[in-house]
Amino acid sequence: MSESTPTPGETTQRRVAHSLKARYRAEWRFRMYGRLAVFLGLAFVAMLFVSIFSKGYTAFEQTYLRLEVTYDAEAIDPAGTRKPEDLAQGDYAAVVKAALRAAEPGVEGRPALKQLYALVSNSAAQDLQNRVASDPRLIGTSETVWVLAGDHVDQVVKGYIARSEPEESRGISDAQIGYIDHLLAKGALKLRFNRRFFTAGDSREPEQAGVAGAVAGSFFTLMVTLLLSFPIGVAAAVYLEEFAPKNRFTDLIEVNINNLAAVPSIVFGLLGLAVFIQFFGLPRSVPLVGGLVLTLMTLPTIIIASRAALKAVPPSIREAALGMGASRVQAITHHVLPLAMPGMMTGGILGMARALGESAPLLLIGMVAFIVDVPRRLTDPSTVLPVQVYLWARSSERAFVERTSGALIVLLVFLLVMNGVAVVLRSRFERRW
Repeated sequence: MSESTPTPGETTQRRVAHSLKARYRAEWRFRMYGRLAVFLGLAFVAMLFVSIFSKGYTAFEQTYLRLEVTYDAEAIDPAGTRKPEDLAQGDYAAVVKAALRAAEPGVEGRPALKQLYALVSNSAAQDLQNRVASDPRLIGTSETVWVLAGDHVDQVVKGYIARSEPEESRGISDAQIGYIDHLLAKGALKLRFNRRFFTAGDSREPEQAGVAGAVAGSFFTLMVTLLLSFPIGVAAAVYLEEFAPKNRFTDLIEVNINNLAAVPSIVFGLLGLAVFIQFFGLPRSVPLVGGLVLTLMTLPTIIIASRAALKAVPPSIREAALGMGASRVQAITHHVLPLAMPGMMTGGILGMARALGESAPLLLIGMVAFIVDVPRRLTDPSTVLPVQVYLWARSSERAFVERTSGALIVLLVFLLVMNGVAVVLRSRFERRW
Protein backbone atom coordinates (compact mmCIF):
# COMPACT_ATOMS: atom_id res chain seq x y z
CA MET A 1 0.00 0.00 0.00
CA SER A 2 1.55 3.27 -1.13
CA GLU A 3 2.19 6.08 1.28
CA SER A 4 -0.57 8.66 1.22
CA THR A 5 0.17 12.16 0.05
CA PRO A 6 0.60 14.55 3.02
CA THR A 7 -2.08 17.11 3.47
CA PRO A 8 -1.25 20.86 3.41
CA GLY A 9 -1.54 20.99 7.19
CA GLU A 10 0.97 18.19 7.69
CA THR A 11 3.39 19.85 5.27
CA THR A 12 3.16 23.10 7.22
CA GLN A 13 3.76 21.27 10.51
CA ARG A 14 6.86 19.59 9.10
CA ARG A 15 8.21 22.91 7.87
CA VAL A 16 7.53 24.55 11.22
CA ALA A 17 9.22 21.66 13.09
CA HIS A 18 12.22 21.82 10.76
CA SER A 19 12.53 25.60 11.16
CA LEU A 20 12.24 25.30 14.94
CA LYS A 21 15.06 22.76 15.03
CA ALA A 22 17.21 25.05 12.89
CA ARG A 23 16.37 28.00 15.14
CA TYR A 24 17.21 26.05 18.27
CA ARG A 25 20.53 24.98 16.76
CA ALA A 26 21.30 28.60 15.85
CA GLU A 27 20.45 29.75 19.37
CA TRP A 28 22.62 27.02 20.85
CA ARG A 29 25.52 28.03 18.63
CA PHE A 30 25.03 31.68 19.59
CA ARG A 31 25.10 30.79 23.29
CA MET A 32 28.25 28.73 22.73
CA TYR A 33 29.89 31.63 20.90
CA GLY A 34 29.05 33.93 23.81
CA ARG A 35 30.38 31.47 26.38
CA LEU A 36 33.51 30.95 24.30
CA ALA A 37 34.05 34.72 24.10
CA VAL A 38 33.64 35.08 27.87
CA PHE A 39 35.97 32.13 28.48
CA LEU A 40 38.63 33.53 26.15
CA GLY A 41 38.38 36.97 27.75
CA LEU A 42 38.75 35.53 31.25
CA ALA A 43 41.57 33.27 30.08
CA PHE A 44 43.55 36.16 28.61
CA VAL A 45 43.01 38.26 31.73
CA ALA A 46 44.09 35.32 33.89
CA MET A 47 47.19 34.83 31.74
CA LEU A 48 48.04 38.51 32.12
CA PHE A 49 47.63 38.42 35.90
CA VAL A 50 49.57 35.18 36.24
CA SER A 51 52.39 36.58 34.12
CA ILE A 52 52.58 39.80 36.15
CA PHE A 53 52.34 38.16 39.57
CA SER A 54 54.74 35.31 38.73
CA LYS A 55 57.41 37.80 37.71
CA GLY A 56 56.65 40.53 40.25
CA TYR A 57 55.98 38.89 43.61
CA THR A 58 59.71 38.37 44.13
CA ALA A 59 60.18 42.14 44.09
CA PHE A 60 58.66 42.19 47.58
CA GLU A 61 61.63 40.18 48.86
CA GLN A 62 65.27 41.15 48.69
CA THR A 63 68.50 39.35 49.52
CA TYR A 64 70.34 40.66 52.59
CA LEU A 65 73.84 39.77 53.79
CA ARG A 66 74.65 39.36 57.48
CA LEU A 67 77.88 41.03 58.56
CA GLU A 68 79.69 41.43 61.85
CA VAL A 69 80.46 45.12 61.65
CA THR A 70 83.04 46.89 63.79
CA TYR A 71 82.59 50.65 63.84
CA ASP A 72 86.26 51.55 63.73
CA ALA A 73 86.79 55.02 65.20
CA GLU A 74 89.86 55.58 63.02
CA ALA A 75 87.79 55.13 59.86
CA ILE A 76 84.59 56.82 61.00
CA ASP A 77 85.73 59.67 63.25
CA PRO A 78 89.51 59.97 63.31
CA ALA A 79 89.34 63.39 65.00
CA GLY A 80 87.16 62.02 67.81
CA THR A 81 84.81 65.02 67.76
CA ARG A 82 81.56 63.03 67.31
CA LYS A 83 80.20 66.01 65.38
CA PRO A 84 77.57 65.23 62.69
CA GLU A 85 79.58 67.00 60.00
CA ASP A 86 82.69 64.95 60.86
CA LEU A 87 80.73 61.69 61.06
CA ALA A 88 79.30 62.39 57.59
CA GLN A 89 82.85 62.37 56.20
CA GLY A 90 83.75 58.97 57.65
CA ASP A 91 84.98 56.08 55.51
CA TYR A 92 82.05 53.72 56.01
CA ALA A 93 82.94 51.77 52.87
CA ALA A 94 86.14 50.68 54.64
CA VAL A 95 84.03 49.39 57.53
CA VAL A 96 81.90 47.32 55.12
CA LYS A 97 84.97 45.94 53.36
CA ALA A 98 86.56 44.96 56.65
CA ALA A 99 83.39 43.10 57.63
CA LEU A 100 83.36 41.28 54.28
CA ARG A 101 87.00 40.22 54.70
CA ALA A 102 86.12 38.90 58.15
CA ALA A 103 83.17 36.96 56.69
CA GLU A 104 85.39 35.37 54.00
CA PRO A 105 88.87 35.24 55.59
CA GLY A 106 90.42 33.10 52.85
CA VAL A 107 90.05 35.68 50.10
CA GLU A 108 93.33 37.34 49.13
CA GLY A 109 94.56 39.44 46.25
CA ARG A 110 93.11 42.60 44.78
CA PRO A 111 91.01 40.97 41.98
CA ALA A 112 89.48 38.45 44.37
CA LEU A 113 88.75 41.12 46.99
CA LYS A 114 87.14 43.33 44.36
CA GLN A 115 84.76 40.51 43.47
CA LEU A 116 84.05 39.94 47.15
CA TYR A 117 83.25 43.61 47.75
CA ALA A 118 80.84 43.55 44.79
CA LEU A 119 78.55 41.16 46.69
CA VAL A 120 77.26 44.07 48.75
CA SER A 121 75.19 46.96 47.42
CA ASN A 122 76.84 50.36 47.51
CA SER A 123 74.00 51.48 49.77
CA ALA A 124 75.48 49.49 52.66
CA ALA A 125 77.94 52.25 53.53
CA GLN A 126 75.14 54.83 53.53
CA ASP A 127 73.01 52.62 55.77
CA LEU A 128 75.85 52.33 58.29
CA GLN A 129 76.38 56.07 58.16
CA ASN A 130 72.72 56.64 58.97
CA ARG A 131 72.96 54.25 61.92
CA VAL A 132 76.00 56.02 63.34
CA ALA A 133 74.43 59.45 62.76
CA SER A 134 71.36 58.40 64.75
CA ASP A 135 73.44 56.82 67.54
CA PRO A 136 77.11 57.96 67.75
CA ARG A 137 77.61 55.62 70.73
CA LEU A 138 78.04 52.80 68.20
CA ILE A 139 81.54 54.07 67.38
CA GLY A 140 84.12 51.66 68.74
CA THR A 141 81.61 48.83 69.15
CA SER A 142 80.63 45.82 67.06
CA GLU A 143 77.23 44.49 66.09
CA THR A 144 75.52 42.17 63.63
CA VAL A 145 73.74 43.98 60.82
CA TRP A 146 71.93 42.87 57.69
CA VAL A 147 73.01 44.90 54.67
CA LEU A 148 71.59 44.92 51.18
CA ALA A 149 73.23 42.50 48.75
CA GLY A 150 73.99 43.43 45.16
CA ASP A 151 71.42 42.89 42.44
CA HIS A 152 73.35 40.03 40.82
CA VAL A 153 73.55 38.22 44.16
CA ASP A 154 69.82 38.69 44.58
CA GLN A 155 69.16 37.30 41.11
CA VAL A 156 71.28 34.21 41.82
CA VAL A 157 69.55 33.54 45.15
CA LYS A 158 66.11 33.91 43.53
CA GLY A 159 67.09 31.61 40.68
CA TYR A 160 66.79 34.16 37.88
CA ILE A 161 70.45 33.69 36.91
CA ALA A 162 71.19 30.09 36.00
CA ARG A 163 74.47 28.77 37.27
CA SER A 164 74.82 26.78 34.06
CA GLU A 165 75.07 29.96 31.96
CA PRO A 166 78.51 30.96 30.68
CA GLU A 167 80.36 33.20 33.10
CA GLU A 168 80.62 36.09 30.64
CA SER A 169 76.84 36.19 30.01
CA ARG A 170 75.45 35.90 33.52
CA GLY A 171 77.12 39.02 34.96
CA ILE A 172 78.61 37.25 37.97
CA SER A 173 81.83 35.24 38.18
CA ASP A 174 82.36 31.67 39.29
CA ALA A 175 84.30 32.94 42.29
CA GLN A 176 81.35 35.07 43.38
CA ILE A 177 79.03 32.06 42.95
CA GLY A 178 81.33 30.21 45.35
CA TYR A 179 81.17 33.07 47.87
CA ILE A 180 77.36 33.05 47.60
CA ASP A 181 77.16 29.29 48.18
CA HIS A 182 79.42 29.58 51.22
CA LEU A 183 77.40 32.44 52.69
CA LEU A 184 74.15 30.59 52.05
CA ALA A 185 75.50 27.53 53.83
CA LYS A 186 76.36 29.68 56.85
CA GLY A 187 72.94 31.33 56.83
CA ALA A 188 74.52 34.71 56.13
CA LEU A 189 72.42 35.28 52.98
CA LYS A 190 68.64 35.40 53.33
CA LEU A 191 65.60 36.70 51.53
CA ARG A 192 63.81 39.27 53.67
CA PHE A 193 60.83 41.55 53.17
CA ASN A 194 61.85 44.34 50.81
CA ARG A 195 60.74 47.37 52.79
CA ARG A 196 62.94 49.60 50.65
CA PHE A 197 60.71 48.86 47.64
CA PHE A 198 57.89 50.77 49.36
CA THR A 199 59.94 53.53 51.04
CA ALA A 200 62.62 54.50 48.49
CA GLY A 201 62.51 56.44 45.26
CA ASP A 202 64.00 55.48 41.94
CA SER A 203 67.61 54.39 41.62
CA ARG A 204 70.09 53.30 38.99
CA GLU A 205 70.77 50.25 41.14
CA PRO A 206 67.87 47.76 40.97
CA GLU A 207 68.22 46.57 44.57
CA GLN A 208 67.82 50.16 45.81
CA ALA A 209 64.91 51.17 43.57
CA GLY A 210 61.47 51.68 45.06
CA VAL A 211 58.02 52.99 44.19
CA ALA A 212 57.62 55.52 47.01
CA GLY A 213 58.45 58.47 44.75
CA ALA A 214 56.04 57.30 42.05
CA VAL A 215 53.28 56.62 44.58
CA ALA A 216 53.70 60.08 46.11
CA GLY A 217 53.73 61.66 42.65
CA SER A 218 50.56 59.77 41.70
CA PHE A 219 48.90 60.87 44.94
CA PHE A 220 49.66 64.57 44.42
CA THR A 221 48.69 64.39 40.74
CA LEU A 222 45.38 62.66 41.46
CA MET A 223 44.65 65.08 44.30
CA VAL A 224 44.96 68.04 41.91
CA THR A 225 42.88 66.17 39.33
CA LEU A 226 40.11 65.34 41.80
CA LEU A 227 39.93 68.81 43.32
CA LEU A 228 39.56 70.38 39.88
CA SER A 229 37.72 67.86 37.73
CA PHE A 230 34.96 66.71 40.09
CA PRO A 231 33.50 70.15 41.03
CA ILE A 232 33.85 71.47 37.49
CA GLY A 233 32.41 68.30 35.97
CA VAL A 234 29.43 68.20 38.34
CA ALA A 235 28.72 71.91 37.84
CA ALA A 236 28.86 71.53 34.05
CA ALA A 237 26.58 68.49 34.17
CA VAL A 238 24.02 70.26 36.38
CA TYR A 239 23.95 73.28 34.10
CA LEU A 240 23.66 71.29 30.88
CA GLU A 241 21.02 68.93 32.25
CA GLU A 242 18.91 71.26 34.40
CA PHE A 243 19.35 74.87 33.30
CA ALA A 244 20.80 75.10 29.77
CA PRO A 245 18.27 75.82 27.00
CA LYS A 246 17.89 73.15 24.36
CA ASN A 247 19.23 74.71 21.18
CA ARG A 248 21.89 74.13 18.58
CA PHE A 249 24.62 75.64 20.73
CA THR A 250 24.04 73.29 23.66
CA ASP A 251 23.67 70.38 21.24
CA LEU A 252 27.09 71.28 19.82
CA ILE A 253 28.55 71.34 23.35
CA GLU A 254 27.09 67.90 24.14
CA VAL A 255 28.49 66.45 20.91
CA ASN A 256 31.92 67.89 21.67
CA ILE A 257 31.88 66.49 25.22
CA ASN A 258 31.02 63.02 23.92
CA ASN A 259 33.75 63.30 21.30
CA LEU A 260 36.35 64.46 23.86
CA ALA A 261 35.68 61.34 25.93
CA ALA A 262 36.96 59.27 22.98
CA VAL A 263 39.97 61.44 22.11
CA PRO A 264 43.34 59.66 22.61
CA SER A 265 44.98 60.70 25.85
CA ILE A 266 48.18 61.80 24.14
CA VAL A 267 46.23 64.66 22.54
CA PHE A 268 45.55 66.07 26.01
CA GLY A 269 49.29 65.79 26.69
CA LEU A 270 50.00 67.93 23.62
CA LEU A 271 47.40 70.43 24.79
CA GLY A 272 48.94 70.58 28.28
CA LEU A 273 52.41 71.01 26.80
CA ALA A 274 51.26 73.91 24.62
CA VAL A 275 49.07 75.67 27.19
CA PHE A 276 50.42 75.03 30.68
CA ILE A 277 54.14 74.75 29.95
CA GLN A 278 54.83 76.81 26.84
CA PHE A 279 52.17 79.52 27.28
CA PHE A 280 51.83 79.83 31.06
CA GLY A 281 55.43 78.79 31.79
CA LEU A 282 54.67 76.25 34.50
CA PRO A 283 57.54 73.89 35.42
CA ARG A 284 57.85 70.49 33.81
CA SER A 285 57.62 67.18 35.63
CA VAL A 286 55.55 68.42 38.59
CA PRO A 287 52.26 67.03 39.94
CA LEU A 288 50.57 70.41 39.49
CA VAL A 289 50.90 70.34 35.69
CA GLY A 290 50.20 66.61 35.58
CA GLY A 291 46.99 67.16 37.54
CA LEU A 292 45.90 69.95 35.19
CA VAL A 293 46.46 67.76 32.14
CA LEU A 294 44.60 64.81 33.66
CA THR A 295 41.78 67.18 34.65
CA LEU A 296 41.23 68.01 30.99
CA MET A 297 41.23 64.31 30.18
CA THR A 298 38.80 63.18 32.91
CA LEU A 299 36.31 66.06 32.64
CA PRO A 300 34.30 64.52 29.76
CA THR A 301 33.98 61.20 31.61
CA ILE A 302 32.78 62.88 34.81
CA ILE A 303 30.36 65.15 32.94
CA ILE A 304 28.79 62.24 31.05
CA ALA A 305 28.48 60.11 34.20
CA SER A 306 27.03 63.02 36.19
CA ARG A 307 24.45 63.80 33.51
CA ALA A 308 23.41 60.15 33.44
CA ALA A 309 22.98 60.23 37.23
CA LEU A 310 20.83 63.37 36.99
CA LYS A 311 18.67 61.82 34.26
CA ALA A 312 18.08 58.79 36.50
CA VAL A 313 16.32 60.95 39.13
CA PRO A 314 12.54 60.84 38.41
CA PRO A 315 10.97 64.12 37.24
CA SER A 316 8.39 63.73 40.01
CA ILE A 317 11.09 64.67 42.56
CA ARG A 318 11.62 68.02 40.85
CA GLU A 319 7.90 68.58 40.37
CA ALA A 320 7.12 67.82 44.03
CA ALA A 321 9.80 70.24 45.24
CA LEU A 322 8.62 72.98 42.90
CA GLY A 323 5.02 72.31 43.93
CA MET A 324 5.94 72.85 47.58
CA GLY A 325 7.27 76.31 46.76
CA ALA A 326 10.99 75.60 46.34
CA SER A 327 12.89 77.51 43.72
CA ARG A 328 14.52 75.67 40.85
CA VAL A 329 17.96 76.02 42.44
CA GLN A 330 16.63 74.73 45.77
CA ALA A 331 14.94 71.77 44.09
CA ILE A 332 18.20 70.85 42.37
CA THR A 333 20.59 71.37 45.31
CA HIS A 334 18.36 69.99 48.09
CA HIS A 335 16.62 67.11 46.35
CA VAL A 336 18.03 66.15 42.94
CA LEU A 337 21.77 66.43 43.69
CA PRO A 338 21.72 64.30 46.87
CA LEU A 339 19.90 61.54 44.99
CA ALA A 340 22.26 61.75 41.99
CA MET A 341 25.46 62.08 44.03
CA PRO A 342 26.19 58.31 44.33
CA GLY A 343 26.22 58.00 40.55
CA MET A 344 28.35 61.12 40.27
CA MET A 345 30.83 59.80 42.81
CA THR A 346 31.02 56.50 40.94
CA GLY A 347 31.78 58.34 37.70
CA GLY A 348 34.38 60.47 39.49
CA ILE A 349 36.15 57.43 40.95
CA LEU A 350 36.18 55.68 37.58
CA GLY A 351 37.60 58.84 36.03
CA MET A 352 40.32 58.92 38.68
CA ALA A 353 41.08 55.25 38.03
CA ARG A 354 41.56 56.03 34.35
CA ALA A 355 43.78 58.97 35.22
CA LEU A 356 45.87 56.77 37.54
CA GLY A 357 46.65 54.39 34.70
CA GLU A 358 47.56 57.03 32.11
CA SER A 359 51.14 57.62 31.06
CA ALA A 360 51.07 59.06 27.51
CA PRO A 361 49.96 62.63 28.41
CA LEU A 362 52.41 62.78 31.32
CA LEU A 363 55.35 61.72 29.15
CA LEU A 364 54.86 64.82 27.04
CA ILE A 365 55.03 67.20 30.00
CA GLY A 366 58.31 65.77 31.29
CA MET A 367 57.15 63.42 34.05
CA VAL A 368 59.50 60.81 32.61
CA ALA A 369 62.46 62.24 34.51
CA PHE A 370 64.71 60.18 36.77
CA ILE A 371 63.51 61.14 40.27
CA VAL A 372 65.43 59.86 43.28
CA ASP A 373 63.88 61.94 46.07
CA VAL A 374 60.30 61.36 47.18
CA PRO A 375 58.24 64.51 46.35
CA ARG A 376 56.79 66.43 49.27
CA ARG A 377 54.89 69.24 47.52
CA LEU A 378 52.84 69.83 44.39
CA THR A 379 55.74 71.67 42.78
CA ASP A 380 58.46 69.07 43.47
CA PRO A 381 59.78 67.09 40.49
CA SER A 382 58.12 63.70 40.42
CA THR A 383 56.85 60.87 38.31
CA VAL A 384 53.82 58.56 38.53
CA LEU A 385 53.39 54.81 38.70
CA PRO A 386 52.63 54.13 34.99
CA VAL A 387 55.64 56.21 33.93
CA GLN A 388 57.81 54.44 36.52
CA VAL A 389 56.77 51.12 34.99
CA TYR A 390 57.71 52.50 31.57
CA LEU A 391 61.13 53.62 32.79
CA TRP A 392 61.97 50.32 34.45
CA ALA A 393 60.70 48.32 31.46
CA ARG A 394 63.21 50.17 29.25
CA SER A 395 66.15 49.32 31.50
CA SER A 396 68.61 46.69 30.35
CA GLU A 397 69.29 45.43 33.90
CA ARG A 398 67.85 41.96 34.44
CA ALA A 399 66.82 42.80 38.00
CA PHE A 400 64.51 45.58 36.78
CA VAL A 401 62.20 42.97 35.22
CA GLU A 402 60.81 41.98 38.62
CA ARG A 403 60.76 45.64 39.69
CA THR A 404 58.60 46.40 36.64
CA SER A 405 56.16 43.62 37.46
CA GLY A 406 56.19 44.58 41.15
CA ALA A 407 55.25 48.17 40.28
CA LEU A 408 52.49 46.82 38.03
CA ILE A 409 51.13 44.82 40.96
CA VAL A 410 51.06 47.96 43.10
CA LEU A 411 49.30 49.84 40.29
CA LEU A 412 46.76 47.05 39.81
CA VAL A 413 46.03 47.00 43.54
CA PHE A 414 45.28 50.73 43.48
CA LEU A 415 43.06 50.33 40.42
CA LEU A 416 41.19 47.39 41.95
CA VAL A 417 40.67 49.31 45.18
CA MET A 418 39.34 52.37 43.36
CA ASN A 419 37.00 50.31 41.19
CA GLY A 420 35.91 48.33 44.24
CA VAL A 421 35.07 51.55 46.07
CA ALA A 422 33.03 52.67 43.06
CA VAL A 423 31.09 49.40 43.04
CA VAL A 424 30.44 49.59 46.80
CA LEU A 425 29.23 53.19 46.59
CA ARG A 426 26.95 52.35 43.70
CA SER A 427 25.44 49.30 45.39
CA ARG A 428 25.14 50.96 48.81
CA PHE A 429 23.70 54.36 47.92
CA GLU A 430 22.10 53.87 44.52
CA ARG A 431 18.33 54.05 44.54
CA ARG A 432 16.21 52.29 41.96
CA TRP A 433 13.08 54.02 40.82
